[in-house]
Amino acid sequence: MKAEIGIIGGTGIYESEAFENVREVEIETPFGKPSDKIFLGEFEGRNVAFIARHGRGHVYSPTNVPYRANIYALKKLGVERVISIAAVGSLKEDIKPLDIVIPDQIYDRTKFRKNTFFEEVVVHIGFAEPFCDEMRNAVFKVLDNLGLEYHKKGTYVCIEGPQFSTKAESNVYRKLGFDIIGMTAIPEAKLAREAEMCYLTIATVTDYDVWKDEPVDVKTILENAAKNEENVKKVLKELIPLIPEERECECKDALKFAITTNPEMISENIKEKLGIFLSKYL
Repeated sequence: MKAEIGIIGGTGIYESEAFENVREVEIETPFGKPSDKIFLGEFEGRNVAFIARHGRGHVYSPTNVPYRANIYALKKLGVERVISIAAVGSLKEDIKPLDIVIPDQIYDRTKFRKNTFFEEVVVHIGFAEPFCDEMRNAVFKVLDNLGLEYHKKGTYVCIEGPQFSTKAESNVYRKLGFDIIGMTAIPEAKLAREAEMCYLTIATVTDYDVWKDEPVDVKTILENAAKNEENVKKVLKELIPLIPEERECECKDALKFAITTNPEMISENIKEKLGIFLSKYL
């Protein structure tokens, strides 16, 4: 079975009664195993793939998530649109815990992550607008209809983790104008663009980070994440049918002028490994 829409997030969203014929599959990739088996399900005629970013049981820290394997596996299944569900902290007073943010920008503060599929081929993708506007416009309609508290834009600063920020770091991020803080948007968004997938993040706010002089602890974050999960389920039920089947965005052609390595210099082994991305251009 192929899938056209991929969802990356926590396992709770896969248990929704709205999805039919849910089953698990294992996908092999040149970049190792994905975080977990992938769930495939049907919703109103749309085939959807789900993967737990941190694995069931939350076994991968943000640094060690096999991001490349996850995106490759979704690509192999035929996924063209990716919805990322991400818990974040707020860096602004008016972005409150339990709000939803649909970010339009990312600032990368990670240090140790593989952020490209193309280590043997030189590829320079455009990444000025990291999130797909077609997907963002679709989710705005859903959030308006549901009457949920949300913010139409914001800059997501992605830190390495797994530690939370110091107060000094949190206040610097605020002064730089960042809106939310998390640990998983990078390299996920970059890899999705390299895979010519549309990428959307639905960021659910769990806390105010440490700038507000309030304690940030895992217990509070998990409690708020559970509350946010119910809203995410509602959003997905409304959003999936609204996602256009035909893509008019630039995401689908991200590699068109990005490959600078001479095709004659690309070995057959590399073509076999990366053909899922490069075949239409070589």
